[in-house]
Parts: sequence; C-alpha cells; structure tokens
Amino acid sequence: MTERVTLITGASAGIGTELARVFASRGHRLALVARRADRLEALAAEITAAGGKPPVVIPCDLVQPEAGDRIAEVLAAAGLEVEYVVNNAGYGLFGRAVQRDRDDQLDMITVNIRALTELSLRFSDQLIRNKGGLLNVGSIAGFMPGPGMAVYYATKAYVLSFTEAMRAELAPHGVRVTVLCPGPVPSEFQARAGFSPGFDSLVLNVLPADVAQQAYRGLMANKRAVMPGIGIKIVPFLLRFFPRSFILGAVGRLQLHRR
Repeated sequence: MTERVTLITGASAGIGTELARVFASRGHRLALVARRADRLEALAAEITAAGGKPPVVIPCDLVQPEAGDRIAEVLAAAGLEVEYVVNNAGYGLFGRAVQRDRDDQLDMITVNIRALTELSLRFSDQLIRNKGGLLNVGSIAGFMPGPGMAVYYATKAYVLSFTEAMRAELAPHGVRVTVLCPGPVPSEFQARAGFSPGFDSLVLNVLPADVAQQAYRGLMANKRAVMPGIGIKIVPFLLRFFPRSFILGAVGRLQLHRR
C-alpha cells in the first residue's frame, strides 16, 4: 500500500512550522516545503527525535515555475501519495502598490495565489483517492480591501473565494476543505512585509502554536473556515454593518500609521 503524507508549504517558520509540529504529533508523515533547507532539516530532525515519522524535506522556492513539478517528482520517487495539502506559504509587502517594485508584487501573487492553486489542483486526485483534506491559509485581510497592502489583501481574497469553491466541489468526494483566516500573528511576516506590529497586533494577537492547533482541529472537523481568536471571529460579522467606502478608509488609515 502506498504511504500517505501531509504536504506543508512554508514550513520553515511561523504558522507553517507549528502546523508541521501539530500534524506530526497526530501521527502524520510530512513532506516539508520551503526555501531554507537548513531550517527544514532542523525541523525534520526535531520531529523525528520526538518520535514522529521522518519527514521528507523538499527545499524549493515556490516562485519558480517548476516548483510544483519538483515537489511531485520527489514524492513520486519516494513512492508517496498526498493525503493532506496544507498551503501555508505566503507573504505580504507593505506600502503603496504604485510605489513598490512591480516584480516583487508579482512574485507575491505567484506564491500566494498561483502556487497555492497549482498544488491544490495538482494533488486533488490523490486527496479524493485518500479521502484527505485541503487546508489553505488565508487571512482576515481577505474579507476587505487593503490600501497600503493592496496586492496582499487581494491575494487573500482570492484564497478565501477559491477555497470555499473547492470545498463545494470536493465535498461529494469526501474531502475536507478548510480556509484558515488568522489575524496578526507574531512571526517573520511583519519583518518581511516591511512594518512593525501595531495596535491591531496587540489587540488581535494569537500565537502561531495556538493558530496551528485550531487549524488542525478545524480541518479534521471539516469546518468551512477557522478564525483564531475571539476578536478575529467578530470581524466578518461587523463588516456587514459598514459601507465598503467606510471600511476602505478605515483600513487605509490603519495602514498609513504603520512603520
């Protein structure tokens, strides 16, 4: 019988690392994907030392067009099939879209949207065959426009819409599909995006380990969406009561005060 694995992208830091730990602690064998091979090797060693199944380490950059082929080739060569796909890789860029480097923003679209979509579709037949699941990491940002991080917010709106649609399509096949929509999480995200945590991070902050635990439970329970933290849960509800123009202005003012 072909051995099954859980594929986790962006596993070298933050929520991705914590998701790897949670899945491993529940008996899943992992295939870990990220750019930084040293961090993946260290995480794999940690999981194995803790009694987990030895993970498959696949260092690659999801910006590269051949990344999906490389992941599939490594898994096939090892005789592995994907049971769960966890599309965690993604990043943001702070600043006005017209002032930031265009290529940098297009690379962000490649990782946040293209790679997530490709891996969701590429392994969908295996998810169906193994009655597995798909966990896509979105953001509370996906519920609103985001002046100051316009492209990032738009990518997360795509993740939310795409995942909900995939949930409807895969449900008849017994595949769990969940979108994780965290708010501010203390990780490398802020530094890479180019800003320091602000007031919203203090109010809505949830630790990566807690986010990962809630995400795993939500996926296994086949929840449509997981929004870690009480503050985050009420945001989509509150947005219904305000005009889109008001939300646009409020988010813009919040972003402009970041540094």
